[in-house]
Amino acid sequence: MINQASNPVQRVRIQSVDLLRGAVMVLMAIDHVRVYSGVPSFSADPGIFFTRWVTHFCVPAFVFLAGTSSFLYGQKVNNRAALSKFLLSRGLLLAVLELTLIRFFWTFNFNFGAFTLAGVIWMLGWCMVLMSLIVRLPVKAIWISGLVIIAAQQLFMHVPYLLPVGLRVHFSWFWEFIYSSGFDGPPGIAILYVIVPWIGVMMAGYGFGLVLTGDPAKRNKCCLWIGLSCVAAFIVIGIIVTYCKKGQPGMPFLFRLLAQQKYPPSQLYLLMTLGPLIALVPFAEKVKGWFANVLITFGRVPFFYYILHILLIHMSALVVNLIRTGNPHQDWYGTAPYLELEERNRWGLALLYLDYFIILVILYFICRGYAQYKLNHPAKAWLKYL
Repeated sequence: MINQASNPVQRVRIQSVDLLRGAVMVLMAIDHVRVYSGVPSFSADPGIFFTRWVTHFCVPAFVFLAGTSSFLYGQKVNNRAALSKFLLSRGLLLAVLELTLIRFFWTFNFNFGAFTLAGVIWMLGWCMVLMSLIVRLPVKAIWISGLVIIAAQQLFMHVPYLLPVGLRVHFSWFWEFIYSSGFDGPPGIAILYVIVPWIGVMMAGYGFGLVLTGDPAKRNKCCLWIGLSCVAAFIVIGIIVTYCKKGQPGMPFLFRLLAQQKYPPSQLYLLMTLGPLIALVPFAEKVKGWFANVLITFGRVPFFYYILHILLIHMSALVVNLIRTGNPHQDWYGTAPYLELEERNRWGLALLYLDYFIILVILYFICRGYAQYKLNHPAKAWLKYL
């Protein structure tokens, strides 16, 4: 079992975690502006394709680094019981907020019976609840188990079929939250993110904390080796699999290679997205300058940023619609992020990115103020939840 107080480096805030988390949060906002703009998520048009593709790095990095942050918080408090309690309370808070405040910011309506989203924050919350139990295990066991869950995730699809037919009917709706097995979920709830394999990603991120808190030279070498190995595995295996599969007519081979399954995330998808993230850790530790400081600011207040950016993007969409059509068209967004707009109502990419840039500037100044407030009020325990 790892002694969580043995390494003095563990008590220092690790820049790469904040910077890389901030970077993917900046990318995440592109995708959510895209949602409200009506631009489709998949297209042979290079501009649309890569606008969506760059955002694929966000959720894997968010979940992986949430695991790493949990490990680092455990180092700070030096108490597994305290870590477990924090993960349990924060996880339940995230799950509740996904179904209430965040859902309202997405849709601006209270018609919960017609549409409720089990999205990324819901998934993060329940993964943290599970982690509150898992962190009692040795760190290396958590790390290895997480990798096994990722590698063997498809086995979870068959669990409902192991049950008697009568019991399967009552169990299958619940299992759709764990891993999609082709059954109907609860009515009125859209399950976007299942628990498996994301819990494996969070566990792998937790174990990765051992690498981050080790000797810097060994850490950098290990990160490059792990990250580049993942990228190489994705390229080799991905090319073979993509070549053997039937592709969509007119879709370039490169696009087919990069368009890996996200819901739930396939092994190739996770290799493609987590490999570069891990390989960038040595560089993220060294980078300086104003842009790095912007990313670090965002990365230090991730949940605050997330809640605020959904609200601002939704509000900005209403303003843009009002300017373009004379009507804010709130009726388009009653089931956001699930929506489809007629082609004539969609924004162009130039307008999408202009809106995105303005929102980022606003977010930066608000997040900077909040980050400073957190820094100046360390005794306020509730701040660590937001």
